[in-house]
Amino acid sequence: MADEQADKAAEGKRIVETNCKRCHAIGMDDKSAHDKAPPFRDVVERYPSENLAEALAEGIVSGHPDMPIFVFGPHDVDAIIDYLQSIQVQ
Repeated sequence: MADEQADKAAEGKRIVETNCKRCHAIGMDDKSAHDKAPPFRDVVERYPSENLAEALAEGIVSGHPDMPIFVFGPHDVDAIIDYLQSIQVQ
């Protein structure tokens, strides 16, 4: 079970590296490339994972025009959430 969750988190990391890293910090201590893009480690502290899952599935719309709208399927949403939870400071 732990291996399966780790695999899913790794898949989530690949998804955010492909779609989000050009603006957002996606790790535990990196800096966002875009000054208006919060690091993901901060996003997961501000918003419960169920709210993030809904936004990822329905399309994230941000307050700034630079961010494209992303819509992810259920499997990808689960993988992204697992990754985001994996970078939370315990």
